[in-house]
Formats: sequence, structure tokens, C-alpha cells
Amino acid sequence: MRVAVIGGGVVGCLTALYLHRLGAKPVVIERGRTGQESSWAGAGILCPIHPWLYPDSLSHFVDYSLNLYPALNRDLYHLTGMSIQWRKSGLMIPLFSDDRVNHQAQAIAWSQQFGWQLDLLNRQQAVDAEPTLSPEVDGALLWPEVGQVRNPRLLQAARKALELSGVEIREMCEVTSLLEAGGRATGLMLADGSSIEADAVLLAAGSWSGELAEQWGISLPVEPVKGQIVLLKDTPGKLAHIVKHDDAYLVPRVDGHILIGASMERVGFSKGNTEPVVNRLLEATWRMAPGLKDAEIVEQWMGFRPGTPDGLPYLGPVNGRPGLWVATGHYRNGVVLAPGTAELMSRWMMGEEPAVDVTGFRIDRPVYESAAVGFPDR
Repeated sequence: MRVAVIGGGVVGCLTALYLHRLGAKPVVIERGRTGQESSWAGAGILCPIHPWLYPDSLSHFVDYSLNLYPALNRDLYHLTGMSIQWRKSGLMIPLFSDDRVNHQAQAIAWSQQFGWQLDLLNRQQAVDAEPTLSPEVDGALLWPEVGQVRNPRLLQAARKALELSGVEIREMCEVTSLLEAGGRATGLMLADGSSIEADAVLLAAGSWSGELAEQWGISLPVEPVKGQIVLLKDTPGKLAHIVKHDDAYLVPRVDGHILIGASMERVGFSKGNTEPVVNRLLEATWRMAPGLKDAEIVEQWMGFRPGTPDGLPYLGPVNGRPGLWVATGHYRNGVVLAPGTAELMSRWMMGEEPAVDVTGFRIDRPVYESAAVGFPDR
């Protein structure tokens, strides 16, 4: 089966790789360079931010996807020799007396329901675990098993795996229209006037998915939500855990780099970092972890997350358009859900029933705005 995959991010590339393993013949079409948008710009945290704010269906999907990471890590390394730096670093939420929201009760209930190990730390234990934290901390919630990957390395390895597997990748190719015949999708027309014939088309174009779907007469409320990130450099190991607070998160890499993220801005495709947002991220970091004030500020960047009104992805076939499939709108959870999405979508497209309940992710589900996890205010 020939499958045209629109989008060269982590979801598109891994789904193409998994389709190839199942005997399909995918081709990846990317409007720019593979892995250079949301997938590259994120932090690689392998846990949703505040998962208790989502419906249970997302947590079940997260568990399904996380169970696939060990094999993905092993397979990519064996095939490419590249490390994606998948490791457990734990995730901590420090608690302060002036927090706008106290997450403790919800976090405990969610962790018990889904079997995630949660340690409740008092003030001294929190500071002992993370000496960079403010002495004003009252305690902390710690999930010691939460992992991370270095998402640019994941994208590089996925692309290399596709190349070594003989999967065709077309970069700098913009899709202009969907080809249909006999009532089903049969391929794509590209901006250069060429076309791609296919037995199935998968729309996995991230933040650009909504625009393409609208051109094809499909309602798919996926919009760009800009996120800005600042990169610090400090002594390796100085920050041991991923540290998340309401205004910023900190992600330590093995080489001493620390990512500070990330803003939530509904500003269309407005590119570039902005001084007020960067300053807010740094100020939030110094309040939370003043022990990092001497860290070197190395770099800034941004990306466009494929946002949705309820914070959930869109997965599955498009009703009334045989041969057309969607896997997009992963918003803040693209990296954590990527293996699960690739496994589920590839097998589904090849005729197997989904291994998890995807009712809450279907294309025609009711659209409910959720201020907690969906679109931010404009």
C-alpha cells in the first residue's frame, strides 16, 4: 500500500517508519525540512504537563505510548547508531505558599489511579533533592520515573532510520490539493506541479493541518500556539530533575544545558522570540530556582505547537472521505505520544483495530473549549 504522509515531524516520520515495517510503501512530504518545527522546538518531556487536567483517555494513551519507548530507543540505536538520550530524570513540582493553584490533591488522586509513583517531599527533602530551589519552597511533588528524550536527536535518528530503510522523503514540497477519484483519496498535488499517487493519505502536518483540512472542506480546528524557549548552560548535574511550575519548566540535559520553557501564545504564525516573554521565563526561573542565576544564557528559540480547543489530538479516518486519515493536533504532547500514535495509526491504516480507545480523539468529536489545556486566550 502506497501512503502519502504529509508532515515530516516526529509523528509523520515515526508513522512512516512503522508503516514501512508493516509492508507499506510510505512517502513523507514536508513543506520545509524534516523535524524543524514543533517536534524540534519542544523540550522532550515524557509526561503531559498536569495530566490530571485532561480526560482519562489521554492518560491511557500516554501509558500505551510510553511502553513503546524502550523498544523505539533500542531499535533506532541499532539501526542508526544514534542515541536519542532517552533517560529517566524524574519530574518535580515545587510547592510555594503563594501558588495560584495547588496541584497536590489532584496529583495524588491521578497518580494513584494510573499507578505512577509519586513521592511527597517536605521542605528539606525538596531542597536536598534540588539545591537550586528557592529556600521559600514549602515542599514538592516528585515523580521519579518520568523520563525525557532529546527531541532533536529523536528527529535526526528517525530521519536516518527512514533513509536507511529506503523510505522516500520529499522536502521543500508544499501540498496544494488532495487528489480524489471514485469517491476516495488517491494522492496529492504539489506546488511544483507534480503529483503523488497513493492508496491512502495521512495528514500529519502539525500546526498547518487545520489550513490544509479547511481547503479540502474538512473542519479540523488545529491552530499554531507559539512557544518560546531559553537555553541555559551550567555544570552538568547541577539540576537533577525536570522542574515544573505554573510559569515555567526546566529540563536538564546530560551535558549541563537546561531548557526553560515555554510560553503559550495564540499569535498565528508570528515568528521570533520577544523580549517580554523571554524575560518572564527567566524571572519565573530565578524565583523558582535562584541557584541557577549564574548559569550562562546560551540561546533562544521558538516553535508552533499544533493546538486544539481541548488539548487533545485528532486521530483516525475522515468520515466520508475514504483513504484520508489524520494524525495531528498533539499540542503539548507530541513527543510523549509519538510512538503510540505511530504504532496505532500504522496498524489502523493497514487494517487492524486500534489497540486503545480512540473515541475521544476522533475527527468528528464535539469541540469543547478547555481553558486549562486547550487554546490560550488571544
